[in-house]
Amino acid sequence: MRKTSIVLFLGLGALGAPAGAETFRCGQHIASPEMSVDELIEACGEPSQRSAETVDVYGRSAGGGRIKTGTSVVETLTFDRGNTAAAMVVTVVDGKIKSMERAK
Repeated sequence: MRKTSIVLFLGLGALGAPAGAETFRCGQHIASPEMSVDELIEACGEPSQRSAETVDVYGRSAGGGRIKTGTSVVETLTFDRGNTAAAMVVTVVDGKIKSMERAK
């Protein structure tokens, strides 16, 4: 019975994290997608590379086609983490962290 409870508990814990969500170590800190960009930079320092672009956002029109509904700013922040760890690439959309992944 105890093993079943542990497995169920671990399974439910995984439901709270977004699919593909990763965390990274930055010195003594753990960086996660739940952080604000300011918290991330405070924990990991300034990114070694930073780029930004404005992209169009589309929605469905009443006739079933696409219509431009606005724009979003998409930033890519790259954090070098030393010789023994892959760089961390963070995608930020309109000021909020959307993904964190290892550099390829």
